[in-house]
Amino acid sequence: MSDKAVQKNTSKKKKGQWSEVWRRLRRNKMAMLGLTIISIFILLALFADVIADYDEVAIKMNTSIRLQGPSKDHILGTDELGRDIFARIIHGARVSLQVGIIAVGIAIIIGGTLGAIAGFYGGKFDNIIMRAMDIFLAIPSILLAIAIVSALGTSMLNLMIAVGISSIPSYARIVRASVLSIKDQEYIEAARAIGAKDTRIILKHIIPNSLAPIIVQGTLGVASAILSTAGLSFIGLGIQKPAPEWGAMLSSGKDFIRQSWHVTTFPGIAIMLTILSLNLLGDGLRDALDPRLKQ
Repeated sequence: MSDKAVQKNTSKKKKGQWSEVWRRLRRNKMAMLGLTIISIFILLALFADVIADYDEVAIKMNTSIRLQGPSKDHILGTDELGRDIFARIIHGARVSLQVGIIAVGIAIIIGGTLGAIAGFYGGKFDNIIMRAMDIFLAIPSILLAIAIVSALGTSMLNLMIAVGISSIPSYARIVRASVLSIKDQEYIEAARAIGAKDTRIILKHIIPNSLAPIIVQGTLGVASAILSTAGLSFIGLGIQKPAPEWGAMLSSGKDFIRQSWHVTTFPGIAIMLTILSLNLLGDGLRDALDPRLKQ
């Protein structure tokens, strides 16, 4: 059989596997609920400028309408500076999702590379890399992120770097465990037998077959990254005012919670729904990608 025919059969097999994963995921009602909620937030973030003008509604102050409750003109009310809370939440969704996704991307790239090297080569590489990861794991991730942001300064870029670096050890361990279970499989031995280089084996065979746990952890990791971002912004080390960010909105509205419940309630609900939807989706992906659950 020619190489093209082998590649074609492999491609069809992979498409069939992903179709089966999607079929099992659709049967999980809670996972589909999570997918629906997070899809709504993604759409709101993508079309935030169309729904509500950033400068006029989300940033511009109007103290004559400050702390107004939900109404026809402002469906979620206004904050302490007269800014529309709904507009700030949907523009804040863009910030939170962007930071969460990019931070997890940083963690997957760096942590996945380190984990793949440690698992594939073993020996001193494994010892050095994993002992370094153990040192990182000995420090609570939020404290590590606080230290990095304090050292680099408060900005969105530094926030993404801090949250990403604090998440590297978990991805390194997950990829290492996957590589250890895969590297002695027959198709890896066959690739070595035909003279494939280590780099090609890792990129073409090992990493693609390690995607399932990475996808699940990445989905859950975005939720953790958003929560960390909100926490850092709440204490003043995240996104700076007047940019809308859910944690910063909670921080600025906490002094008015007794007289204007909506100022903190709606940003809090946005955080809760986003984290909940990502966790539901992550659990559903874990079940759908687990071959032991095939029916």
